[in-house]
Amino acid sequence: MEYIQARGLRKTYGTTRAVDGIDLSVPAGQVVAILGPNGAGKTTLIEMMLGMRRPDSGEVRLFGERPDARTVKARVGAMLQDTDVPQALTVTEVVALVRRYYPRGLDVADVLRRADLTAKAGTRANQLSGGQRQRLSFAMAIVGDPDLLFLDEPTAALDIEARRAFWEQVRGYADRGVTVLFASHHMAEVEALADRVVVVHRGRVVADDTPGQVAASVVTRRIELVTDATQLRLEGLPGTVAVRRIGDAAGPVAGAAGRVAGAAGRVAGAAGRFEMDSTSPEEAIRELFGSGARVDRLVVADADMETAFLHLIGEGEVA
Repeated sequence: MEYIQARGLRKTYGTTRAVDGIDLSVPAGQVVAILGPNGAGKTTLIEMMLGMRRPDSGEVRLFGERPDARTVKARVGAMLQDTDVPQALTVTEVVALVRRYYPRGLDVADVLRRADLTAKAGTRANQLSGGQRQRLSFAMAIVGDPDLLFLDEPTAALDIEARRAFWEQVRGYADRGVTVLFASHHMAEVEALADRVVVVHRGRVVADDTPGQVAASVVTRRIELVTDATQLRLEGLPGTVAVRRIGDAAGPVAGAAGRVAGAAGRVAGAAGRFEMDSTSPEEAIRELFGSGARVDRLVVADADMETAFLHLIGEGEVA
């Protein structure tokens, strides 16, 4: 059964088309990540699927019904970027209040434990830190024991340890068959958690597949190496898309492997450690060796999710 069905969604703000003809179907039990640079339309798309914004054209169905149907609201939980709560209420009171809107739900104390808020149960909402407010939003999203969970940048204010604990809880819900749709800027989270990645750019879907297939769809491959060649020399190699210096190697390149006689491309001093994105890695390496540059620790790998994402949206745009 399709838990989410969106057809031909469009939404314009003034002269800006935030969503431009998006189709999306999500079956029961799938974990879907929405990726895109700032302003790509991710939040607008989620808000239309939740019935919070009306599309200019197109339609959304959740569980086969309109998003504003009472039977739908009873089965949906959402954690949005900006969630207002009564500031004078305690954490327990806020979660208990939200719980009353659902025909079925979880025990409030258990929800606070899952959201790592037990120690803050008696704290008023206006006294919470940014990360604690994020966890309160998560508690509000899950207290109704939803079948469909929307998460919009859910870990933006969380530190590394809190993010790990948060995603363990989300993975637990997914393992129980809860359908999850989330937007995130953390590529490691997407690769680790998503069954499917939908990349949105300028209001349109530009990729929709498993994380592995999205990465594999990009012809660029990554080269990691230690060399005494200059960054400028590496940037001039055939097929080079980008070069990043990631630190100096300890001393000059050691070992005979990869060394070719000659002076071209060689620099004095310590070698550098680089990452290169290339569409022609074999040709680039052949030319580098032929230039006489010293090379060591050479690794060629398929593009990862971050490389694929940057390729799909354009290197210069910020995620």
